[in-house]
Amino acid sequence: MKRILITGAAGFLGSHLCDRFIAEGYHVIGMDNLITGDLKNIEHLFKLDRFEFYHHDVTKFVHVPGELDYILHFASPASPIDYLKIPIQTLKVGSLGTHNLLGLARVKGARILIASTSEIYGDPLVHPQTEEYYGNVNTIGPRGVYDEAKRFQESITMAYHTFHNVETRIVRIFNTYGPRMRLNDGRVIPAFIGQALRGEDLTVFGDGSQTRSFCYVDDQVEGIYRLLLSDYHLPINIGNPDEISILDFAREIIKLTKSDQEIIFKDLPINDPLQRCPDITKAQTILGWQPKVGRSEGMMKTFEYFQKFSDTELLKEEHKDFSKFIY
Repeated sequence: MKRILITGAAGFLGSHLCDRFIAEGYHVIGMDNLITGDLKNIEHLFKLDRFEFYHHDVTKFVHVPGELDYILHFASPASPIDYLKIPIQTLKVGSLGTHNLLGLARVKGARILIASTSEIYGDPLVHPQTEEYYGNVNTIGPRGVYDEAKRFQESITMAYHTFHNVETRIVRIFNTYGPRMRLNDGRVIPAFIGQALRGEDLTVFGDGSQTRSFCYVDDQVEGIYRLLLSDYHLPINIGNPDEISILDFAREIIKLTKSDQEIIFKDLPINDPLQRCPDITKAQTILGWQPKVGRSEGMMKTFEYFQKFSDTELLKEEHKDFSKFIY
């Protein structure tokens, strides 16, 4: 039986990856320090013999007994609200955490897939973004802690591949959505749905002309699965190229939720990307992958998930204490 370690296992994407590899017959070892992850996302797996969980911070030495075939490194804050509150931990999980896991992969002879992001392109001057584009990133801006953590992560991964012959894979993840997202994490889809469910006006930053491309979680997981098992070691974009402006998307949310909220406008945050759309040619040709779930179908599934919790703590503002993680 193949054994796989998944870091960030209690997070949004990490938990869906745990489900996928359990379904594929793997023995899954989940690891998470629960800064932003939630055990509710994986509690259904604890009864299984083929699932283990380690409550551990990967910025500290990582030890996993026994053989390992694969490692998926998905431990990292991923929303602006989180990485602006814990900038040092964000940088450390991308640097020290990645270093520790690459070392583990080397010792175990395991193949490791690193979760990078479209944020490495910054506010892009090339559209759509191809893997060959180097990006337009402000290293000292508020988003720099996340962008540079991921850019360093890619660099050290390639160094381990080149100098230590570690089998590595790098996925550049574009905006992904679906069940298990945190309603108050600051990303556009849960932010809009949360405002609609609370009866609040929807907040659009800038004039709303900036664009995003949203990929449903099942499609994202399929792309990651195929990349892990492929022979391709360079970065690959996994995302949905169906691009939409934020203003038009806010209107879609109002229609979806059957709410009568207004749209209000606020100043655009510093370095907020004005365009975000993946070129997925490599994913199509190398992995035989492309997204299958349209935005209307995926958004309905996501809305129904959040709607179930509309009277619970998911609709409340979160005031999590991050102080113990800032070091």
